[in-house]
Amino acid sequence: MKYYIIAGEASGDLHGSNLMKALQNIDVDANFRFWGGDLMQAVGGKLVKHYKERAFMGFVEVIMNLNKIFKDISFCKNDIEEFNPDVIIFIDNSGFNLRIAKWAKPAGFRTNYYISPQVWASRASRVKAIKRDIDAMYVILPFVAPFYKKHGYEVTFVGHPLIDAIANREQVGEFKFREEYRLGDKPLIALLPGSRKQEITKMLSVMLKMVDKYPDYQFVIAGAPSQDYSFYEPFIKSKDVKFISNKTYDLLSISMAALVTSGTATLETALFKVPQVVCYKGSAISYQIAKRIITLKFISLVNLVMDREVVTELIQDDFNKKRLQTELDNILNSEKRKKMFLDYYELEKALGGRGASEKTAKLIYESINS
Repeated sequence: MKYYIIAGEASGDLHGSNLMKALQNIDVDANFRFWGGDLMQAVGGKLVKHYKERAFMGFVEVIMNLNKIFKDISFCKNDIEEFNPDVIIFIDNSGFNLRIAKWAKPAGFRTNYYISPQVWASRASRVKAIKRDIDAMYVILPFVAPFYKKHGYEVTFVGHPLIDAIANREQVGEFKFREEYRLGDKPLIALLPGSRKQEITKMLSVMLKMVDKYPDYQFVIAGAPSQDYSFYEPFIKSKDVKFISNKTYDLLSISMAALVTSGTATLETALFKVPQVVCYKGSAISYQIAKRIITLKFISLVNLVMDREVVTELIQDDFNKKRLQTELDNILNSEKRKKMFLDYYELEKALGGRGASEKTAKLIYESINS
């Protein structure tokens, strides 16, 4: 079978690669053409465009790059027609993918969506277009299926693929990891400032103010695979902080606490049972727009899944030196740290267990052959 897959960022690349592996296990003739990243490329097939080429953050940044985005959409449609896949698999990345889906379904292509657009967070009116343009939807968060059902669209909850990604990773011993990256013996505090340049700059400018306040801890920046070392270098030179690129899971596995930019990383940190403070700060204009269209009580996936505050969220003006130090103290020393561990175990149960990629691959393959 021929599979055309479109993922738009690092998390999509991870989940896309695991889905591709699962499809290969049941379809020996699987032929992949995809928009993604290094992990998907390592599985095999043809990488059309890397997500690094189209990593735009926030409303303002998207508007500034509209011309490039529309050119990519036109190119993608032509590429799909030429490849003529048995199914198009969209992974998250709603701004781009829903535009392709609107064209693809009437053009006669089978459309499957893995990892729902965040219509549950804002602009629920998009469900109407999803029902029209998507043949099948596979969701990874437990509260998303009831949301769609309320809007008259049946979707399938398959569990969260991060559980498998973490369980199946190649593990490195703590002593070896510390020795390789010269981390010393101090307990570690991981800094996960995001993957896009704009957010990394905003996040690290505040996160690094904690370094001098906690001399008994070693702070470590988790470098994103989408950014080169040269981008982080000015931050590293200015503080007593270590930098490790593309080894976030190994870092989290031995960290005592973490400061995390909202997104998939909040869930990854929780699954490693690392107490965390969730941080987010966007441009003033993007934040004001988001406030008016996002209807959620929380921004972190941890709190959204649990439907209550498990981790503290410091958003926009609340993300400042004073508040961050207070909350970091709490997760290092207080009863909040102990309670967070218990909540994390409850969270993992809610995410549905292992096998998300395999379940989704089986459903997609069966739908093609039905």
